[in-house]
Amino acid sequence: MTSSTTIETLTANEAAAYLRRLGVPAPEAPTLAALASLHRAHLLTVPFESLDIGLGRPIRLDRASLLTKIVDERRGGYCYELNGLFALLLRRLGYAVDLVSARVAMADGGLTDEFDHLALVVTSPGLADGVPAEAVLADVGFGDGFVEPLPLVDGFERRERGLTVGLARRGDLWVSRERRDGEDWRDRFVFTTTPHPLDDFAARNEWQQTSPESHFTRSRLASLLTPTGRVTLSGNRLITTTQGRRDEIELADEAAVRDALAHHFGIVLTAL
Repeated sequence: MTSSTTIETLTANEAAAYLRRLGVPAPEAPTLAALASLHRAHLLTVPFESLDIGLGRPIRLDRASLLTKIVDERRGGYCYELNGLFALLLRRLGYAVDLVSARVAMADGGLTDEFDHLALVVTSPGLADGVPAEAVLADVGFGDGFVEPLPLVDGFERRERGLTVGLARRGDLWVSRERRDGEDWRDRFVFTTTPHPLDDFAARNEWQQTSPESHFTRSRLASLLTPTGRVTLSGNRLITTTQGRRDEIELADEAAVRDALAHHFGIVLTAL
């Protein structure tokens, strides 16, 4: 499937500003090591957040809106925004990137609808440096997900953050999964490698913002990887995980929420 959206990229100046936002230099070549570095830097710098939904601000997926929010305003976003813009950066840096539709695994064993999550399948001649894969799964928009890209290899697994992450093949589907020590594998989401333009995610993006069944309409959320764990704002709760230890506090009021957003996520909102 081809469309102008699937090959859209950033200008040199836009990419330079984005890389400054991430605090990393432009890679010399589109290698797997460079992609892993960009992926990790993104997760450590750009929050996964859905704050605009609670504020009644529409989430727009055009390039200008994404650049303004994530790069200029130093905000975060959710999967359609974060992976949508990251794809444009990667293409500018020499990678080939497809947007793929994923269905998120639910607690009852079911799956969410198609286009519920947007992930990226990335290819480049430089990816084959020691990994037997023609492509990798990248995802800077899932929240608490894997830290570095996963090679599209059935049964691939890697230790990260005190757990094991990996991919498995089930027929035509790929499964992103994780396993904690002493536990069984847990599916995170399933996907195919069929490419889609960003427009294909528009209807679900609207649903996420408006449906009472969407968890994004029920509570505000911001989450960011840290060098030692993760920090998350869920409603009025601030949850910090450090070296596996979880601490949770209830923020007293909206002023405390604003302070937490600024201090932990670098987010300054004009209103809450």
